[in-house]
Amino acid sequence: MSVLDQIAAAIGADRILTGKDAAPYGTDWTGAYTSTPLAVLRPANTAEVSAILKIANATGTPVVPASGRTGLTGATLAQDALMLSVERLNTISEINVAGRTATVGAGVILSHLHDAAAAHDLIFPLTLGARGSAMIGGLLSTNAGGSNVVRYGSTRGLCLGLEVVMADGRIMNLMSALHKDNSGLDLRNLVIGAEGTLGIITAAVLKLRPKPRAYATAMVAVATLDDALKLLYQLQAETGEGVEAFEYMPRSYIEKHRALFPDAPAPFETDYDINIMIEVAATMARDALPNADGSLPVVSTLENILGQMLEAGTVLDAVIAQNETQRRAIWKRREDAGEVAFFGGIFVNTDVALPLDKIATFERLLTPRIKAIDPDASEVIVAHLGDGNIHHTSYVSRNDPAVMHALVEAVEDVVQELGGSFSAEHGIGVSKLDTMKRRKDPVALDAMRAIKAALDPNGILNPGKVIPDR
Repeated sequence: MSVLDQIAAAIGADRILTGKDAAPYGTDWTGAYTSTPLAVLRPANTAEVSAILKIANATGTPVVPASGRTGLTGATLAQDALMLSVERLNTISEINVAGRTATVGAGVILSHLHDAAAAHDLIFPLTLGARGSAMIGGLLSTNAGGSNVVRYGSTRGLCLGLEVVMADGRIMNLMSALHKDNSGLDLRNLVIGAEGTLGIITAAVLKLRPKPRAYATAMVAVATLDDALKLLYQLQAETGEGVEAFEYMPRSYIEKHRALFPDAPAPFETDYDINIMIEVAATMARDALPNADGSLPVVSTLENILGQMLEAGTVLDAVIAQNETQRRAIWKRREDAGEVAFFGGIFVNTDVALPLDKIATFERLLTPRIKAIDPDASEVIVAHLGDGNIHHTSYVSRNDPAVMHALVEAVEDVVQELGGSFSAEHGIGVSKLDTMKRRKDPVALDAMRAIKAALDPNGILNPGKVIPDR
């Protein structure tokens, strides 16, 4: 029997897509990474995932897990491999209001979890532009970040428990709702961010948080990034760490956004070099109950701080959302970042992390190096400034692989000089394999290879991703 015949006998032929039915799964959101899977498998439960991996491991057949395929690094390339889609593992088993947890399948779409939590006045605080299609399994596998990391942390910090099917088909049950568990190696956090190379996540126990009672959302123009950080720290101090988003959109980003979305409102009547999106959330009644004049205390706090900094000249302009429509328009400007980055020619996109106080230095050092490589290149940055995550895109003047490679290395050089990381939230996939080989500590790489060999000795799980060959 062929591999597909064995799998059909184990889980049913209706779970297998081939040919034209499988073709849409051969590309991702970017359109830059295409492949032809041997077949697409759509198991309906963990037992079926286990059966698939037992057969694949016995036959040495590679398996590439896939969720919403909204990644940017080619992590779901599955040429001549079995693509295992978790889309049917889409059950929200429990919203535990008392314990503030959600037990979910790996195929649950992020926005669906948002809706389920909101029905109980709770939130799952991870949010990003692809929330309408990104699935929990992929978010965990890449340790996704998003816009609210400054307050709630990345996906790893929002997960309490996992169910993982190992390469040989055994099911590892780590589905605990414990906030503390010091019983040996932290296997949960080892699997999170491994992009399916160590096991396939099938379910998770996730943390929920109280739904904020009110928001204060604004666009603010500042004179320097140092002034932006002063604003962040003052807001954190005066709101009890209530800042949920602190996003940097420089002039180049705003201009590109308006070119792509000409009907979108401008953030200010005047154009500024440094534009910051701020959102502060109030969870306590004292900050959310209207004052006698109808104003909200959390909004008044933001207004007062911005007013002081306007007088000092560090804040140049500010617009505070007066209703939910204006708030959503501010958020949309930031959440359009994927479309903005992919608009306007041949580009090199990077996803880096830096200490907060080094971001201005990063910009100052990088631009002349880019111009030295390609004098006609242009740049666009958008950043989660509150956690130091920068998305830098260089638009090159010609389709020259040597130039594009040199630009990537220029970004890496500056990041390394400033004590940063070449990967912040998008993962490694295939696009950053060469960077891993060049930049990652060699002892760390050897440790990763040893772990991979121990947990997946036949190398069937998402081969050729994350960990470069020797």
